[in-house]
Parts: sequence; C-alpha cells; structure tokens
Amino acid sequence: MVKHNNVIPNGHFKKDWQNYVKTWFNQPARKKRRRTVRQKKAVTIFPRPTAGALRPVVRSQTQRYNMKVRAGRGFTFEELKAAGISKKLAGTIGIAVDHRRKNKCLESLQANVQRLNTYKAKLVVFPRRSRKVKAGDSTAEELASVTQLQGPVLPIISERPAVELVPITAEMKNAKAYAKIRLERMNARLVGVRKKKAAEAEKEEKKP
Repeated sequence: MVKHNNVIPNGHFKKDWQNYVKTWFNQPARKKRRRTVRQKKAVTIFPRPTAGALRPVVRSQTQRYNMKVRAGRGFTFEELKAAGISKKLAGTIGIAVDHRRKNKCLESLQANVQRLNTYKAKLVVFPRRSRKVKAGDSTAEELASVTQLQGPVLPIISERPAVELVPITAEMKNAKAYAKIRLERMNARLVGVRKKKAAEAEKEEKKP
C-alpha cells in the first residue's frame, strides 16, 4: 500500500488512448527517400565531391572544449593568401571561405595552409570550355580517369598523444611526493618574508 501522506494514484489512462499514441511507420520510406535524394544530388553535381566544399581545421570554442578539433565554416583570407589561392578562385574550386574568422595562432594557420596545399595537389580542375584549356586546368588523361569522391573531403583525424612507458626506478620509489609538494608550497609562501629578511641583513652589514 502507499506510504506517507501522498496523493492517491488515480491516473485515467483508459480514455481515448489511441489519440495519444505516436507512431513512426514512415521511417523506412523516409530512409529510402533520403537515399534516393542523395544519389540524385551526386549525379547532378558530378564530378564534385558529394560532401561539399573543403573546410578548415578549427578548435571548438571555450576553455572546456578547446582540446577538440573539428571542421570550421571556411578558410580565412590569410590562409588562402599563404597557399597562393585568390578569394574569387576559392569558391569555384570547392574551398569554403569565411571572411569573419581571424587567425590567432601560427600553428592553426600552418595546419590549414598545409591542408589547402594537399587539396590543391589532389585537385582535378575541369575546363569551362572543352575546346579552350586555360592555365591551371587538368590534362585530358587526368580528366578521363576522374572519379567522384564519396564522404568528407580530407577527413579530420584528431591525433592522440603517445604514451611513453618508463621503468620504475629505486629513486622513484624512495621519492616522497607529498613532502616535496608541502616543502615547495612553504617556499612559495615565504618568498616575500625571506626576501625582506635578506634585504635587512644586507643593510645591517653595510652599516659602519
């Protein structure tokens, strides 16, 4: 029986329950429809990659998540300039551009420039007119063997730091970590006092 001074359970669940039941019998059909749309889109945009434009590697926002790397919105003007790609050309060869993002560290700039250079090396550019080939367009042999890229363009892989295994020595076993921490804490706390005492002692010595 129910204990304590609580409300007596009196749920009325026998009234029009069919109206409150949600069903999703359209899931298999929706899955098939999405797949068909993806296939049609891939045929339409051939030979461009199905995943869309190339995105830069950026860090997630705030101190809590900044250890994670992910795909950003677009490359900065500085990154494009370092890679030798103009702003207008970038959009035509499948490179996303973000005019708002700024480079705040050299490492991310170099990583994204390297990413652009790798993309350029693998890029196959079709001429706008088959009879008129311009500088930068790919050769006929490369165009003949071209295939459409399925999946993300240059997928971002976060590297895990390597763990170095070290044998435990006798010195490590004899070390007293807690005592060392307390000693260093005391030294840090008494820096000002000791400095003041040393200055006073020096002043006393200089007196005639």
